[in-house]
Amino acid sequence: MTVARILAVKGRDVISTQPHRTLREVAALLSEKNIGAVLVSGADGQILGILSERDIVCAIASGGAGALEDAVSRHMTARVTTATRDTHVDEIMECMTQGRFRHVPIVEKGELLGIISIGDVVKHRIAEIEHEAKVLKDYIATA
Repeated sequence: MTVARILAVKGRDVISTQPHRTLREVAALLSEKNIGAVLVSGADGQILGILSERDIVCAIASGGAGALEDAVSRHMTARVTTATRDTHVDEIMECMTQGRFRHVPIVEKGELLGIISIGDVVKHRIAEIEHEAKVLKDYIATA
């Protein structure tokens, strides 16, 4: 299964922010949207980075509550790993596991197509396994 299948079910909505916003503003956005990360984009729409809940927690741990007034650009992850629609789900899972991150933007020819979370990957992998089990049970029952 490829990422395209997950995007087809999940949709392509992506929440983003600007690099000058504060961590406090982004924390409120994450809470409001019930998500774990936002893409940081420039005025031209290009991906500049990604900011996750973990980034905010690390900023507070090292800088105290005052870090919530810092600009997103100070704490975002600037080297963003991306994938394409044709990337296989197993490859995304391996990449997330090795890199210890939970969100991967899907980009093709410079266009942002969506974002995949580890939750999306697990949900679709479980559905795939359940379907395989059902097919096997049906086969055994008719054999």
